[in-house]
Amino acid sequence: MNQIKLFIELTRLKKPIGYMLLFWPCAWGLTLAYDFSLSWNNYFFYLILFFLGSVLMRSAGCIVNDILDREFDAKVFRTKDRPIASGKISVKLAIFYSTTLCLLAFLVLINFNLFTIILALGSMPLAFTYPLMKRFTYWPQLFLGITFNYGLILGWTAIKGQIDIIPVLFYLGAIFWTLGYDTIYGFQDIKDDEIIGLKSTSIKFKGNAKKFLFLCYSILLVLFFIGGYLIEFKSIYYFLSILPLMHLFLYQMRVFNLTNPFSCLKAFKSNNVFGLIIFINILISKNF
Repeated sequence: MNQIKLFIELTRLKKPIGYMLLFWPCAWGLTLAYDFSLSWNNYFFYLILFFLGSVLMRSAGCIVNDILDREFDAKVFRTKDRPIASGKISVKLAIFYSTTLCLLAFLVLINFNLFTIILALGSMPLAFTYPLMKRFTYWPQLFLGITFNYGLILGWTAIKGQIDIIPVLFYLGAIFWTLGYDTIYGFQDIKDDEIIGLKSTSIKFKGNAKKFLFLCYSILLVLFFIGGYLIEFKSIYYFLSILPLMHLFLYQMRVFNLTNPFSCLKAFKSNNVFGLIIFINILISKNF
């Protein structure tokens, strides 16, 4: 029973925000591409597959992250009690867990077309080298955005079997979304990270954090609007986008306090609402 608790802690299964932020772009890409004049059965089937894949790969990613960062985690107040950093789980057992999760994720992946399988496998090096980026660049959040939103492209290719400009625009917008929300998240550890020599956009823009966030979210909105125009969404798409999203962004700017870790986490978690709003908006715009 104790090992199960440690496994859940290791994979962050009690913190769904991680795998939901991985899942939403998949759902966006799938919904953008799907022809809803056909049966909805395949749509829900793929949606479930992407959800399972998100949970499995996020869990595996957390383990790899903790293995690579175990020495740094031990020096950071928020992460010092993580199972690997604290020695409760050995690196060897953690590698076994991660490998098993990846194999299960592969069983999910083979349900898609060959092009999507190849693209997904091609993203694996990005997914597992991301934790190393904070050692070399102030832009690890950019690498996370490239990796975390890759599912948007996969959602599209799962239906279309090819890449087009529309999912690329939404993908680029989603990268700026991640660049914003993970910068907020990074402020929780900024003091410890500076002491031990790690880098992040949180550190790089700590004097202009809200301006940087505003820029990221503005680019996101513009790219999503251009994508909506190219896919010929009606005016309801823009109405359902701009009002709730402006409210969400203003909420984040109001709540976010870079000196208060709790406020950073609160602002970060609100992005799950953003993901849900965009998903519902695309679903409505595709069917009405």
